[in-house]
Amino acid sequence: MTEKENNVQHFLDLIRQSRRGKFKVYIGMSAGVGKTYRMLKEARTLLRNGVNIQIAYIETHNRPETHSLLEGLPVIPRRQLFYKGKMLDELDTQAVLNLHPEVVVIDELAHSNIEGSKHEKRWQDVVEILDAGINVISAVNIQHIESLQEEVKNITGIDVSERIPDSILLQADEVVNIDLTADELITRLQEGKIYTPDKIAVAMKNFFQPEKILQLRELALKEVASQVERKIESALPRTAHLRSERFLACISSNHVVARKVIRKTARLAAYYHSRFYVLYVQTPRENMDRIELASQRHLINNFKLAMELGGEVLKVKSSNIAKTIMVTAEEKNITTICMGKPHLNVLGMVLNTAVFAQLLGKLSESDIDVIILS
Repeated sequence: MTEKENNVQHFLDLIRQSRRGKFKVYIGMSAGVGKTYRMLKEARTLLRNGVNIQIAYIETHNRPETHSLLEGLPVIPRRQLFYKGKMLDELDTQAVLNLHPEVVVIDELAHSNIEGSKHEKRWQDVVEILDAGINVISAVNIQHIESLQEEVKNITGIDVSERIPDSILLQADEVVNIDLTADELITRLQEGKIYTPDKIAVAMKNFFQPEKILQLRELALKEVASQVERKIESALPRTAHLRSERFLACISSNHVVARKVIRKTARLAAYYHSRFYVLYVQTPRENMDRIELASQRHLINNFKLAMELGGEVLKVKSSNIAKTIMVTAEEKNITTICMGKPHLNVLGMVLNTAVFAQLLGKLSESDIDVIILS
């Protein structure tokens, strides 16, 4: 683009941003902390103040204290679909767009839509609604955030399938943590305020253990704190001496390691509210006709993951990994390079090249940091 075209695009982006709806997200460490309850309480307050608010999708899980808050609130009927022998309800995005309320409440942000829906994920429906100028209040549990998957799995032993990209939270104008102590949450569970009596014993043996709750609580608190810090930084004028952070994640076709490096780099970039790139150097021995189809599929999935997390994928064919990393870092004004441990493919190959010493020297001259990720 020319400078004139860039200026025009910037102005168009500002116009679209001003027309876009405001986005508020409630975050909790687990089910039962009271996210839906708080959303409905807020909806009732807005309604009393004359705001045109509609409930587009809410999941009360038949909790009496939560369900009672729905009384008197205007509700947009759900879209009903027949799927695999069952009649299921989904958010009616088109109805929301047609009614165009001032504010709409949409629960379960990480929900996967029924096959055949316009969008695969509910967060995509929310983005479309926001783009139409409608304000959205939503909720999500900390374990559904994409870049936290490895940490959540280590804590709970569960691989959560429904996730939202970190970039969705970055779009939020306000992020609110619904916090309870581990004892308070377990008491709510025992009182039957989260699950039905037949599920309580199993829940307490699995997910609802004090040590697990404490770790998830810490993740939720850290996430909201980082969101607040980013809002403060974006609201305050940046001084000229502060450099803009840019991260480069270096990956190989080792999909397990690559996924960890991508997610951790995305977390770092999100914390600093900065851009990140994912570099894959395709060496001659990793040509598509020389690696297994399964490895190719995993590689493509990791590229997709990187883009979903807001990163830009760079694929370069080269027999010299270290030199390619160095050149890419210079071209993209990278401040921090992220790699896996030495036993991993990318770093192992870099260490085995004579260019590695030159790479370190050049990075030192350029004031570029190197992070070795576990």
